[in-house]
Amino acid sequence: MKYRSLLFDWSGTLVDDLPPTLHATNVVLAQYEVPAMSREEFRQRFRLPYPEFYEEVLPGVAIADLEDTFRSSFNESPEGVTVLPHAREMLDWCRDQKIRCFVLSSMDEGLFMEQARAFGLLDHFEEIYAGVIDKRERIGGILSSHDLEASSTAFLGDMVHDVATAKHGGIDSIALGTGYDPVERLVESNPSHFFDDLSKVREWLDQSQSKPVSA
Repeated sequence: MKYRSLLFDWSGTLVDDLPPTLHATNVVLAQYEVPAMSREEFRQRFRLPYPEFYEEVLPGVAIADLEDTFRSSFNESPEGVTVLPHAREMLDWCRDQKIRCFVLSSMDEGLFMEQARAFGLLDHFEEIYAGVIDKRERIGGILSSHDLEASSTAFLGDMVHDVATAKHGGIDSIALGTGYDPVERLVESNPSHFFDDLSKVREWLDQSQSKPVSA
């Protein structure tokens, strides 16, 4: 498969921010006297669009009432955000191959920009779409506004919602076992392709991109 453009999720795909996300979520829950979640319980229960998750665990509480606490607690987490293994190599490879790269993420835009600048990753992307609650509602507009051909575009993500977003946009989904959703749940969502991590994606793409196109 030859891809000319790739859309990347951020959290769990290019960076590991699960520890501070869990920390911030538990601070929010504690405000409403809801017991803290373990890492595994959080991974089993969390889902996108995230307002659905919060409506389940904190019914009737408006998302706007949680955002400030979440942001401040995220930044105060004892464990910070790290770039996932193989992410830089993947993005450098895309640049070398002249593959157009974009970000489509539900991550808060302010937090995203802080992280992307700190990690020196902003220059790898043609356009950033962060703070998107439901990615399915944006995928079509992104494809059309950048003239991206569906047949040569894929969306890389770590959650079932990312797979659903790719399907909604009529593009390939590349699911990664490095993030939030358990592997079995991802596989059950029937992505176009599944890989353990970005090194496996890059190896596969490197082989497929180098194959001549049949006449």
